[in-house]
Amino acid sequence: MVGSCGSILPDMRPRLVVMLKEPRPGRVKTRLGRDVGMVPAAWWFRRQALALLREVADPRWETVLAVSPDAAGLTSRVWPQHLARWPQGAGDLGDRMGCIFRHMPPGPVCIVGADIPGIRRQHIAAAFCGLGHHEFIFGPAPDGGYWLIGAKRISAVPSRLFSGVRWSSEHALRDTIATTGGARFGFISQLRDVDRAADLE
Repeated sequence: MVGSCGSILPDMRPRLVVMLKEPRPGRVKTRLGRDVGMVPAAWWFRRQALALLREVADPRWETVLAVSPDAAGLTSRVWPQHLARWPQGAGDLGDRMGCIFRHMPPGPVCIVGADIPGIRRQHIAAAFCGLGHHEFIFGPAPDGGYWLIGAKRISAVPSRLFSGVRWSSEHALRDTIATTGGARFGFISQLRDVDRAADLE
């Protein structure tokens, strides 16, 4: 249970899932790489991801790494060895997040990317608190997407969750909410991810 701010059952351990790609030039943060170079972009992502993992470490939840590509990520020495790892699998972002929500052990799950410098552990605590009152929780981004999605998972995750979402567009958050089947949802703080050099400012 996270604090005393909701009705999450005490035997359902919260899990924070951080989605990670191997920090290889040309395979991670390619839009940023077009602005600053692929090697600097990959190096930035590696440093940012490791800083984020240190920041969100907290005994109130378990941190799990959802890695890509599956085989390389599961054995990578880049990421902290003490953290559990989960293969992202195939498909688009919705396919991969849907798989996480449907197959993780019982309990509330929040998913974030590793490219959001503003994430602090109080944001994650607020998200799990929000799941005490809602079925889904979102951390919106200023571009119409979102940097966090959480699911309470007391009942089955809607089968059409993420179906038809227009990823990497200003419609991503609104489209995702439309696929939750009318479930109760809430929001936490707005944060910005890093896609281009201008975002680093």
